[in-house]
Amino acid sequence: MKTIVNILQRRFLLAVVPAALVFAGCSKDDESVTPTPDQGRVLFVHAAASSAGAVKFVANDNKEVGSLTFGTNSPYTSVVAGAQSIKINDATTGTTALTQALAVEKDKSYSVFAYSPTSALGSVASLAVSDDLTAPATGKAKIRLVHLGVGSPNSVSLSVPNPTIGTTDIISNVAFSTASGFTEINPGTYNLAVSIGSGATATTEASVGDGTGGTNSSTATKAYAAGKIYTVVLRGVKNNSIPDAQRLKAILIENN
Repeated sequence: MKTIVNILQRRFLLAVVPAALVFAGCSKDDESVTPTPDQGRVLFVHAAASSAGAVKFVANDNKEVGSLTFGTNSPYTSVVAGAQSIKINDATTGTTALTQALAVEKDKSYSVFAYSPTSALGSVASLAVSDDLTAPATGKAKIRLVHLGVGSPNSVSLSVPNPTIGTTDIISNVAFSTASGFTEINPGTYNLAVSIGSGATATTEASVGDGTGGTNSSTATKAYAAGKIYTVVLRGVKNNSIPDAQRLKAILIENN
């Protein structure tokens, strides 16, 4: 009798197990999973001195960055890869000042700058650039210069001042409303300068100092670390009769 019972139990188990496996295999595999869309990253900068109220950057009408005051920037923000329409809106009224087209590639990084093309009140334009955030060589840092200084000469350089021999250019001849590529530098503590001309005859447009654009920029220094990536932005209006916050200054953004 026990033998017959054991045989029947085994037959029952053999019949049930395959069915259980079928149901177990279908429980999750058949669920539809929405794939995560490819994404890139965008950093937004408010450098429009002639339109110095707060602004909002909006990507394709559905990705909004919080209000940015003049002279500040957002962190990198993830946006869907593909053709993006970046709007720069007045943070108070919601009025769109301009729209910037941006083709975002998967896993790539970009910066979008709102800036003033002239000193006319309310003037605003935009500059979109690709950010090469690949690590610098071992023991090096990377830096670039963005020239958005209204009333400053069309060509400026990023330099290391030296009271004896004049400036030594790190990046030369950056035109207004453009950005240089990233250049590797030796780590160290510097008070860099955005300058006009070169060598002993160079003059300083704005000292970078500690990178904050504060009143001590002419004497302050900044420690540039190995492995780090930096952007110097010359922004503001070259005019000493306007409020200090909107005057020509050099600020520093850390990209990583």
